[in-house]
Amino acid sequence: METTRQQKIARLVQKEMADMFQMERALYGGRGMVTVTRASVSKDISYARVYVSVFGVPDKAAVMALLESNSREIRFRLGQRVRQQLRIIPELTFVLDETLDYIENIDKLLKQ
Repeated sequence: METTRQQKIARLVQKEMADMFQMERALYGGRGMVTVTRASVSKDISYARVYVSVFGVPDKAAVMALLESNSREIRFRLGQRVRQQLRIIPELTFVLDETLDYIENIDKLLKQ
């Protein structure tokens, strides 16, 4: 059960991360598209789990590895964007969200 504060901070992190991935696409996703589907924040706001979907790239694991290896830089850039709203910038963990792939597979199976 998330508190209202956690939900607000999670929405802020999700919005800012989505903007970052959209503006600096080559840095994080290469030719593909990385979208942030949701974010969740720990009770003490020190950790954030960011769920991302990757489109247009055959090797999604490579994009996830790139995000994990650049997580310190991404956290720094996030901190620059939200420094007026947050005192503590959470450490980021990226999780591949495969729900859209699952939905696409179900649609394909239903059409057959």
